[in-house]
Amino acid sequence: MPHSPDPDEDGLDMTPAPHPVFHVEQALLGALLLDPRHLGDVTGIRADSFSTAAHAALYAAISSLPPPDPDEHAKNTTWLNQVLVAGREQARGLTASYLHTLIQVCPRPRHAAAYARMVEAEHARRRLRAAAEHLVQTVHDASLPHPVETVLAEADALGALVDDIAGRFPPRAGALPRTTLAPPAIVPDHVEAAEEEQLLLATATAYPADVASVRWLLPEDFTQPLHAGLWQCITALTRRQEPVDPVTVLWEAQQHGLLGNASEPGDVLRLLAEPAGSVEHWGQLTLKRSLLATADHAGRRIEAYTDDPSNTPFQLVAGARRSLAQLGAIRTRWQHAIGRPLPQQRQAPTTRAGPPIRRVPTASPPPARPTAARAAAGRTP
Repeated sequence: MPHSPDPDEDGLDMTPAPHPVFHVEQALLGALLLDPRHLGDVTGIRADSFSTAAHAALYAAISSLPPPDPDEHAKNTTWLNQVLVAGREQARGLTASYLHTLIQVCPRPRHAAAYARMVEAEHARRRLRAAAEHLVQTVHDASLPHPVETVLAEADALGALVDDIAGRFPPRAGALPRTTLAPPAIVPDHVEAAEEEQLLLATATAYPADVASVRWLLPEDFTQPLHAGLWQCITALTRRQEPVDPVTVLWEAQQHGLLGNASEPGDVLRLLAEPAGSVEHWGQLTLKRSLLATADHAGRRIEAYTDDPSNTPFQLVAGARRSLAQLGAIRTRWQHAIGRPLPQQRQAPTTRAGPPIRRVPTASPPPARPTAARAAAGRTP
């Protein structure tokens, strides 16, 4: 015969614990309910540090009520009743039986400070994951008028959060995360990227003197290996001050081992035959795409670190800083590309509002050169 639940049961004490921190929170709350004097030993956490609304409401009630007289608290449940009434204002499902369950499952009330430290560590993990998720979501937000500045502002907020966590947890041995990282999950628009990179390569081949103005662009910024290799060929020829045209680039490509079954000589010559616009304009678009992909990768790497419960808070800090450092490197190159630095927004991680974002006008390509085989009109975004 199936069990009929008691109408007064809310199931809180039967809630399955998806993570060990649930048990830690129960032990901490039980310690504080049994002996409220241990609240003075608890630092670094607030009500929102808890993983469930019921636990958050209980901690808020315990923190806000005057502590009871120890002797009176040992004799009656007056203070516990006050905690229950206050807690129910935020979590109506709380029951007296659940408070007694918390007291019973607490192993050692004097360990309250250690339990609080564990709650703080898990809260730091959740905060870091939420910030990393928000960074990835911002990268993929197609409605942003100035995606680079907005993404970098989110990266600054994430960096400020990492600094805050680092200040709360001192370094320990084995700082690097042990998590195996997945490859970047961003899926670029290969058609648009390929067209813009082809225009960049063709225009750089036609006007090699302009290549020096885009030294901030690197082969790893390209989405396709062939394009990255051809860019290396063009920059190598210009660096050696040798003639640059489709034929010399093709020969250089052969020396670099770029020609094979997937790259026929005729295909390379056709790729380099239709310049349009300016080298700087197409270079900025290529670097912009690379920066956003790097931000996406950094956010997903940090998410992967936080998903591994074996990583300590300082390991999360070390991994996050390493990921953000890669974004910082390409950010510096972007500053050179647009000709001025972007604002550094080290704002509080819990506050989205901040100083207005300074908008950088998008550079428009100059008219196509007279010798361009294809007009820039209609191709320039």
